Amino acid sequence: MTHAINLPDVLAEVTAAFAQYEDALVHNKVEVLDALFWNSPHTLRYGAGENLYGYDEIQAFRAARPSQGLARTVTRTAITTYGRDFATTNIEFQREGSPRIGRQSQTWLRLPEGWRVVSAHVSLMT
Repeated sequence: MTHAINLPDVLAEVTAAFAQYEDALVHNKVEVLDALFWNSPHTLRYGAGENLYGYDEIQAFRAARPSQGLARTVTRTAITTYGRDFATTNIEFQREGSPRIGRQSQTWLRLPEGWRVVSAHVSLMT
């Protein structure tokens, strides 16, 4: 079985969904962030300081997180789609005043309600 990589229309859809996510993240639009994650106990997010299993834990984390210091500069982006329903997004970023490089990986799946993050990982390099 082969999958077409980066079909232009699918890549455009995922790129737009990722841009929506990034805007919501840096502007603390919690409702948008919640909507972009798959509402499932199978969804997970490994953060820089937390491991979250299931949509409910991710949603609770976002609701409790301080809204300060969320701005960041994305320095590198790699988005790849596989067929019409599966994609990965990977970025490197830096926060103002920090020399550390951050990394974020997301797995996206097309569901009936649209593109949703099903797995995410954020880490900081020392």
